[in-house]
Amino acid sequence: MSTRTSTTPISRVTTSVAELDALLHSEHPPVLLDVRWALGDPHGREHYAAGHIPGAVYVDLDTELAAPPSPEGGRHPLPELADLRAAARRWGVGEGRSVVVYDDLGNAAAARAWWLLRFAGVTEVKLLDGALAAWKAAGLELESGTPTPPLPGDVVLRSGGLPVTDADGVAELAASGLLLDARAAERYRGEVEPVDPRAGHIPGAVSAPTGENLAADGTFRSAEELRERFLAKGAGEAERIGVYCGSGVTAAHQIAALAIAGFEATLFPGSWSAWSADPARPAVKGSRP
Repeated sequence: MSTRTSTTPISRVTTSVAELDALLHSEHPPVLLDVRWALGDPHGREHYAAGHIPGAVYVDLDTELAAPPSPEGGRHPLPELADLRAAARRWGVGEGRSVVVYDDLGNAAAARAWWLLRFAGVTEVKLLDGALAAWKAAGLELESGTPTPPLPGDVVLRSGGLPVTDADGVAELAASGLLLDARAAERYRGEVEPVDPRAGHIPGAVSAPTGENLAADGTFRSAEELRERFLAKGAGEAERIGVYCGSGVTAAHQIAALAIAGFEATLFPGSWSAWSADPARPAVKGSRP
């Protein structure tokens, strides 16, 4: 199937601060999820309690948006569908109810929740463009503390809403399609590797750091700008596009940016953390694929 234009029924990827504020004061407010997480910072819940958008439910990326780590699955394997369903219902997600997700990292972490829910068949889920920084910049209020848990939801999840691949599949995709490495350029080149077993990148992968998806204010660049960015990486000629990162988290942000630009992409959930843990998998250093 060609991936030159997106066929995924994802509607819009983002919502604005003004739209979210209006929705939160409407008769049918969305479920609002706060995915406060950053590599090397285990204090997401404390950051949430110090100040979050009113009504937001805290989501723990390590335990609710991932299965336990393993060499084969990487640092953030996809959770079992039953576990994700239990978590989503605990957050208050119900059938037919929209969802908005955000973090304080330009949506680099929130995109994991966006991707997982879309993967599991929830089509009305959006990222808050600009994340928490945009809400604060608009002068809107925050609340502190840990609110009463929401009423449980009744959402029914079905896997397969977005494409995924494994290590064998991503190796084949790198040879026959376009594989984007969403990590920072210095990690792609193999100059540093702060967390995973080996430095370097998957042979054939093209460097496309996630941070370049965003404008200076932390919002996504326009659809036209993003399309130009990915066309320059080879998206126009590729029949298939795949994305990986360190552990399958920020790669979801890349997939969101690709969707804004009009491209569908496949996620390699294990990403570099799984690939580099297998000594049989080759690694390349330097700036070339």
